[in-house]
Amino acid sequence: MIHVVVAEEMCLLRGALSAALSGEEDMEVVADVEGVGDVVKVVRRYRPQVVVLALTPDLPDPVEVVTRIGVEAPEVAVLAMSPRWSPALVEAALTAGARGLVGKDGSLPELVRAIRTVAAGERALDPSAAAAVLWPAESPLTPREMDVLRMAAEGLPLKEIAVRLHLAHGTVRNHLSAILAKTGARNRLEAVWRARCDGWL
Repeated sequence: MIHVVVAEEMCLLRGALSAALSGEEDMEVVADVEGVGDVVKVVRRYRPQVVVLALTPDLPDPVEVVTRIGVEAPEVAVLAMSPRWSPALVEAALTAGARGLVGKDGSLPELVRAIRTVAAGERALDPSAAAAVLWPAESPLTPREMDVLRMAAEGLPLKEIAVRLHLAHGTVRNHLSAILAKTGARNRLEAVWRARCDGWL
């Protein structure tokens, strides 16, 4: 029996994943967690064979917890999930110790197969992660939008960004709106994370 911990911030997805995986004859979800801050504590308590860990944009370093799991429980295989992979994120996750990488848009059978693979001590690399390394995405942002995003990455308020770049406050706001639209991010922090993951920053 493969004991699994599911770490996913979205309640509905977390519940669906846990139910689907528990339906497999050779798997049992021993715990599911919302915030990655609790993952290490849960791993310490349950000692699963596999942790399915969703990398979330709201973390300053989304792979830091992978490293912590490796230190606390080196025998536990981490299968990292991401809605999108980039060369930088693939390298960071693998360097941190993830044994497998899967895309969130993959199918359940693919996820189940990846869990079995990493539980057996082998590596599992999703085609979307491999494709991200072979064919990295180009930045959709203009040079000026990149300037604004770099300033946003420093945590500067709109007014300060406008002053530094010699732009009107409304122009900076328009650039930020364009950045969010082009990256598909919900906020500045997520836009910065995505840009770093894709190697644009």
